[in-house]
Amino acid sequence: MKTVFMGTPDFAARSLEALLKAGIKPRLVVTKPDKKRGRGQLLQPTPVKIIAEAAGLSVVAPQSVNTPEFLEQLRLLAPDLIIVVAFGQLIKKELLQLPPQGIVNVHASLLPKYRGAAPIHRAILNGETESGVTTMLIDEGMDTGDMLLTAKTPISSDMTTGELHDILADLGGKLLVKTVRAIKAGNCPRTVQNHNAATYAARLNREEELLDWHKDAAELHNQIRGLSPFPGAYTMLNGKRFKIFRSQIAGHSDECRPAGEIISVDNGLLVQCGRGALHLLIVQPEGKNALAAVDFLRGAKLQKGTILG
Repeated sequence: MKTVFMGTPDFAARSLEALLKAGIKPRLVVTKPDKKRGRGQLLQPTPVKIIAEAAGLSVVAPQSVNTPEFLEQLRLLAPDLIIVVAFGQLIKKELLQLPPQGIVNVHASLLPKYRGAAPIHRAILNGETESGVTTMLIDEGMDTGDMLLTAKTPISSDMTTGELHDILADLGGKLLVKTVRAIKAGNCPRTVQNHNAATYAARLNREEELLDWHKDAAELHNQIRGLSPFPGAYTMLNGKRFKIFRSQIAGHSDECRPAGEIISVDNGLLVQCGRGALHLLIVQPEGKNALAAVDFLRGAKLQKGTILG
């Protein structure tokens, strides 16, 4: 079975690695063009391109996969199946109809929940206790195609988006291998999604990064871990951004104190919330690197009673 793989970031690279380890070698790998990154603004290849070239695969990076020129290239290759994982380009109808076995996608949620661009972030932000991956057939809708296989994983109360991302990336690679093998064998299940049960995982916006200390400690804890490591939740300290990447719900709080007040600096930062309190464990002052809160306090000389926000 001739396959084409389309993907861009690390999440997709894990799926490509899993396919290669299973002996499933795509005839062509499609990724996004190299981008300038870092202080030197040097062109950097995508994680998928790095894996593909190391494996000796043919790699292309078109500006769009929907151009007549690229579609003709695919027709000449005549793939039986196209695999798309976190590719980052819209796939239009003409391309959808090209491979006889369809286009398979690895989506980082248990569909029909969390369709859309930010399923991992949204699961953590909403305090979900379970997530997973779904392989599905792409159609013209937003993650609305028929489901093939699913795999689940628990979400612990302190797990960050970055940690869940890595778990789902590996889980997705394994599930993709099972899916491709089942399609090849002709026995892959196919289930129509329950559209009435669908939820949407919208892209993050900048306003969601700012912490409102009047909220419940549990909600703020989910916001912090849901935005960690990227883009990072923040508050204001002495007129500058103060990012927080890891926190822990505290057993002690004083509801009479104002929200955002630092109520202890003895063993890290303890901050009063609208209800409950939070221990801030990993922080990043503006213009500096992230570090443990206890290390930050050694040089910051921050006093009890300081108000954040």
